Parts: sequence; structure tokens; C-alpha cells
Amino acid sequence: MPRYLFRGSYTSDTWSRLIKAPEDRAESVRPILASVGARLEALYFAFGDDDVFAIVEAPDNVTAAAISVAITASGAFKSFATSVLMTSDEAIEVMKKASAVNYQPPAAADWLLQRAANTTAF
Repeated sequence: MPRYLFRGSYTSDTWSRLIKAPEDRAESVRPILASVGARLEALYFAFGDDDVFAIVEAPDNVTAAAISVAITASGAFKSFATSVLMTSDEAIEVMKKASAVNYQPPAAADWLLQRAANTTAF
């Protein structure tokens, strides 16, 4: 099953409620995730820009997005983001496949000319 990284920063109101009534959020979240076929692999609290990190297995992107939307709609977080995680093997496959993609940036000819004009030979 694909894995996703959920990360978020609680609102001050959410922190106030948790301080008044501490709880194991992993235990609270597990059954919610299970109800949509997902599984909490790990939950971490942190200090810095984000307060909570969770690694979740979900059957597909639609399920992961639904979880993310429901969490965001709760109002408990001032910021919340989801990232699809890849294994090292998947990343290597991506790198190999990327070599076959012939992407040209917008206005590529102009950009290449400007870059060549601004390059100084040593």
C-alpha cells in the first residue's frame, strides 16, 4: 500500500485543549484511519514549523486526499500538508524514467540564449 507523510501545525486553541486534556493522538487517529482502509504507521510530535508528523498507509491517492481534506476541515490545524512517499527503489525508477523525458522550459530558446550570454569563460 502507498505511504503518505502528513504534517501539520496545530492552532493555539488545539494546543490549549490538549494541554487541558492530554491524549495519545495515535490511539485516537488509528480507528478513524482504519474506517477508510488506511493505517497509521507512525506518529511523531516535533517542535519547529510543524507540530505533528504522521506516516500513513492508504489504499490510494483518493483515500489519502480524503483524509487530508477531512483533517484540514476540522480546523484543528493552522497548516496541514500531505506528501506521497516513495521507496528508494521507486525513486531510482523515477530517475531512470526521467532521463527519457524531453522537457523544455517555457521560452526555452530565449532562456538558453540568455544563459549563454551571461556565462563567462574562465
